[in-house]
Amino acid sequence: MPFVYILKSIKNGTYYIGSTVDLERRIEEHNNGNSKYTSKLRPLKLEFNQEYSSLGDARKVENKLKRLKSRKIIERIIKEGYISAGVAHR
Repeated sequence: MPFVYILKSIKNGTYYIGSTVDLERRIEEHNNGNSKYTSKLRPLKLEFNQEYSSLGDARKVENKLKRLKSRKIIERIIKEGYISAGVAHR
């Protein structure tokens, strides 16, 4: 199952957005330091995840969210519990 996920650094509050087909494994990799970008942000907590029908769809949404670079939008997604079509298709 493909997912878009949002992790939050317990260390400094930084958010990280990613996509994967194996959510548990990927979070474990992040927390074990196997991801270059998040290795210095550990420990990380899963704040949000949303399932998609294909990895391609999940990657498109991930890339759009990363391009927005908006903490406000990330926190709204976490609070509301979903990525709205408006945010995902901007």
